[in-house]
Amino acid sequence: MLIGSRNAKLESAAHLIMASAIRCARRLRFLAAVLFLVIVVSGSWFELQAQSAKAKIVGLGATTCQRFNDDVKANPVLRRDYLAWAQGFMSGILLSRPPGVDEGLDLDPVTFDLINQLHFLEDHCARNNSVDFADAVEALYKRLRQKGKT
Repeated sequence: MLIGSRNAKLESAAHLIMASAIRCARRLRFLAAVLFLVIVVSGSWFELQAQSAKAKIVGLGATTCQRFNDDVKANPVLRRDYLAWAQGFMSGILLSRPPGVDEGLDLDPVTFDLINQLHFLEDHCARNNSVDFADAVEALYKRLRQKGKT
């Protein structure tokens, strides 16, 4: 009886963490959209496109997969923060696509929800720990594009 109660509490805690991660990801997606609009309105769009190859990625996800692996192993709650960063980064990719490319792409499809996306990132980084976490997120974006076509 005690074990069942403990499992229920763990499942409840896991559910709360993932619900929080989903809310964070959605907030981050909204903020990324607002930031993109500010950039476009300010007229910096063409300058940013010319410098995109030299762009420096910043934030929690601007690290290696090895660091991601170490961080989430030491503190599993950080999975939520990395996932939120990944959702914001992918939102930025989506917003930067030319008209007609990736239009209507769902970054949180029912068939490949945030939990599965997190598992994808964890698996990708476990297999490729020397690459940047942003590269893993780009691989996830490409996977979502494939899912969106089926």
